[in-house]
Amino acid sequence: MTALDFELLRETRAARPGRIAEILAARRRRDVIAGDGRLFIVAADHPARGALGVGPNESAMANRYELLERLAFALSRPGVDGVLGTPDIIEDLALLGLLDGKIVVGSMNRGGLRGASFEMDDRFTAYDIDRIRRDGLDFAKNLIRINLQDAGSADTLEASALAVSEAADAGIPIMLEPFMSEWVNGSIRNDLSTDAVILSIAIASGLGNSSSHSWLKLPVVPDMERVMASTTLPTLLLGGDPTGDQDETFDNWSNALALPGVRGLVVGRTLLYPPDGDVVSAIDTAAALVHRR
Repeated sequence: MTALDFELLRETRAARPGRIAEILAARRRRDVIAGDGRLFIVAADHPARGALGVGPNESAMANRYELLERLAFALSRPGVDGVLGTPDIIEDLALLGLLDGKIVVGSMNRGGLRGASFEMDDRFTAYDIDRIRRDGLDFAKNLIRINLQDAGSADTLEASALAVSEAADAGIPIMLEPFMSEWVNGSIRNDLSTDAVILSIAIASGLGNSSSHSWLKLPVVPDMERVMASTTLPTLLLGGDPTGDQDETFDNWSNALALPGVRGLVVGRTLLYPPDGDVVSAIDTAAALVHRR
């Protein structure tokens, strides 16, 4: 991989900001469904929510240059189909010339900041469907945390429904990442039980005036066969917080990837910041699981 020109990136941002739109307009695109029909997307929208930690390192993602280098390594590997990020990340990658031929997913709602008293009021503070369309991005993504004890979830559901409807009208696939969530000792905890995931799927699937372009982004939980029996929507698996044994994580992904309806992985911190520091090995292992090489 060639060295990244960060000096040019900084200079362009300061002196020629219009260059970002030009690069995105000229970007070489690909079909979302191509080849074996499976997708491996690297996720990097965590910082915009104030979630900079990976494992015990609470500031692992704070160094933007290191994050971009890790993303560049990931995007250079065979079998990596694309990247998910907020506008700042996507535009940095565009300026570095890393998005041609890749699926680019725009992250939409990042307003429910990690640890904030208003975390459940998850406002759309990043991309909207109109901008995703104008920038020629390939996919939209939004997080839908549903807390039955917090009225902030109502606003998130309403905004998500509008985004789903707008995505369908624009012909843009939208990735819905639903969770049943609750407050525990002042923090939000997502319920990763099988029944809770199934309930979240039922709620998210009915959002908007059309589900024609809706996809799901789901955690790997016990009894994934029952989870996948609860939906006909195309589904991608998320990596979640990097905890536990990495080999066990890969095994769980492999088993879930074999289920009907599962079309790939959307994983970020687990692979960009692996416990052994070997980004390339982690990315290549995951790519082989998705594309069954």
